[in-house]
Amino acid sequence: MMKDKSILFNELEVWIDDLVREKASKLNKLQNITKLLKEEIEYYNWVGFYFVDKENLEELILGPFEGAPTEHTRIPFGQGVCGQVAVDQASHVVQDVAQEDNYLSCSLDVKSEIVVPIFKKGNFIGEIDIDSHKVAPFTDEDEVFLKMIAEKVSELL
Repeated sequence: MMKDKSILFNELEVWIDDLVREKASKLNKLQNITKLLKEEIEYYNWVGFYFVDKENLEELILGPFEGAPTEHTRIPFGQGVCGQVAVDQASHVVQDVAQEDNYLSCSLDVKSEIVVPIFKKGNFIGEIDIDSHKVAPFTDEDEVFLKMIAEKVSELL
């Protein structure tokens, strides 16, 4: 049985603070964050970062991730949930991907998705993408938690 969400998220915030302070490369820190989230939150089945491509500012490129490999290593702005978040610069929660018109399928196992933008000095630089094999697992608590992580990640980039 999973711990109470708020208790788990509070514990993970402390662990993520520790990971961010580690003497490690930015890439290793991001990889460790994705690994921690996937391992500790049972319904986070795929956890990854997408960042704005510095050579094509209208495209996202896949960063560190944990979970099944994805063919979506580059996503044009506006395409799929991740691409829509890049356009809207606001979080998107899809509780049932079968009901979403603008959805890029990574796997038949994926039933829901939450994507939270990352900003640095007010500019959109990337996003955290979470896929779940459950329908409707995400709550407002998840969004608040992931926004906190997005802020911590922006500080280390």
